[in-house]
Amino acid sequence: MTFEHQGLLFRRERRFHEVAGERLRSAVHEDAHAVLAVADPAALLESLTPHERGRVHVVDRGALYDAPGRTMAALHRLALVHDPVPVSVVAEPPLFGGALERREWHRLESVLSTALAPVRMRLLCVHDERPLGPGARSAVRATHPALVDADGPHPNPVYLGVQAFGRRPRTPEPLAVQGPVHGLEIGQSLPRLRGELTALGTALGLPPDRLDGLVVAVNELAANVLEHGAGKGSVSVWRAADRWVCDVFDERGGLCDPLTGYRPADGLRSRGYGLWITRQTCDYLEICGGGEGSLVRLHFLDEQARLDRRARLERQARFTS
Repeated sequence: MTFEHQGLLFRRERRFHEVAGERLRSAVHEDAHAVLAVADPAALLESLTPHERGRVHVVDRGALYDAPGRTMAALHRLALVHDPVPVSVVAEPPLFGGALERREWHRLESVLSTALAPVRMRLLCVHDERPLGPGARSAVRATHPALVDADGPHPNPVYLGVQAFGRRPRTPEPLAVQGPVHGLEIGQSLPRLRGELTALGTALGLPPDRLDGLVVAVNELAANVLEHGAGKGSVSVWRAADRWVCDVFDERGGLCDPLTGYRPADGLRSRGYGLWITRQTCDYLEICGGGEGSLVRLHFLDEQARLDRRARLERQARFTS
């Protein structure tokens, strides 16, 4: 087995339980490492025997789908830890949130088949299509090479893969600024930049873990600017409603692939290593620009605002389903 990425769009809970239950039973009987990460695992586990339930590893959905970059790293790590035992995952990706969040989760889905191609994993992504709009349903179909219907998995004729979300936008998603925008210059001294950024982040009230992530991410990006870009650029840090935002600008604009850093192999290349690390230290990352330069925007969510927002969106999704 190499990596298999399948999607299930369902309208009835019974259908979801049938397909997901059969996938978990098959994994147990094949001695695969079975993982379940859905919103309501208890209801699904009821259809399994006590022996089967004992072999299924239930993972908190919010922990697995914490942020797109960390989700990719977690899936990659899960496969490596259990190799050569195959891993079978039934998971429910988050498709709610603003345009930025939805697009980045779709981008993750679009790159999975190439990013995880060598690993022994079968991933079934389950989606309740009732609360999804036409665009979200189309995105699910475009990012899964196989879909599951009444006859089982079959090749998806409308699968686009990385082409679905692989075009670099010129500008990031609009986001309202709350308060002043603080600017720093990228020069030859990375230690100086780290020190200035630490002082600025502390003044802006970033919690220690968020501040550490900001400094690590900007250091990696600034190193790329110095080694592979124009050799100079700028950093801007500001506050939005539920997050802190950091823009790193390279005057050369050579970073063109908005999917850079989503592939584990990126960590083996000097140009991609910084983005692989950065996607795991921030919550969302946008790569934008054109001939006048490239912009990497980092999003660090305010944890309490994040929890409140997730709970509100999940309540809205249940209400509209």
